[in-house]
This record gives sequence, C-alpha cells and structure tokens, in this order.
Amino acid sequence: MTFIGLAVVFGLLVLVILAFLLRRYQLGRALGTFDASIRLPPRGWRVGVCRYTDKNLEWLSLISLSPIPKFRFLRSSLEVTGWRATTEAERAGIQPGAIIVHLTHDGEPFDLAMKYDVYAGLSSWIEAGPVIGIGTWR
Repeated sequence: MTFIGLAVVFGLLVLVILAFLLRRYQLGRALGTFDASIRLPPRGWRVGVCRYTDKNLEWLSLISLSPIPKFRFLRSSLEVTGWRATTEAERAGIQPGAIIVHLTHDGEPFDLAMKYDVYAGLSSWIEAGPVIGIGTWR
C-alpha cells in the first residue's frame, strides 16, 4: 500500500513537471513570443514570457500552467520611456545579456528585462500602430 501511494505521488510529480515543460515549449514556439522578466513597482522581478497580439502585449508567468496572461497591456496605451543596462544586483534575477526597458501603461510605470534585439522589435511594434484618431484601436 505504501509503495502504491509513493508511486502515485511520483507519477503525479512527473506529470506536473512534464506539463510545465510542454507549456514552456509551446510558448517558446509560438509566433510573437519572447522571454521577458517584469517588474511592477514595488515588487521584484518575475520571470515570464511576453506575446504580441493585435491590440495587446501579454505577459505570462513561467511558474504557472494557466494559459491566461497575468498582465495585459493595451498597445495604444503603451509608451517606451527608455532603456538601460542591468545593474550587478539585477543580473541575478533576470536572463543573461538582458537590458531593462522602461515602459508606461496608462501612466503607470513598469520595467521589462529582455534582449536588445527583442527591444528593437517591441519598440517598432508599439510605434507601428495607427496615429491617435486614425485607425481602429487608438
């Protein structure tokens, strides 16, 4: 009986690990996704994945199996306010070679840590939207 209980617990543990790995694999293969850690004041860094949609930038946590994004930022309300290199203290909590991008969403500041080439794509995606008053989403 004890052996069966341990086998069931071990089997469930393996299934959960496989589910996390499968989710990570699917998020990495999806078009318009990139690795990005997020920091919303006053919290610390959280590791995750961002994805572009037509109207939103969505951030999904890597420590979750949920397909629903933890944060959703409306494209027309996003503004890049700058970027900088990481500090020595930040390097431990984010991916290697990342930069810190400062953004605002409806006036609320937050930071994303990402690779520089991903930053170039993000800033282009934000700026490529229609001008306010022209188009469908602004």
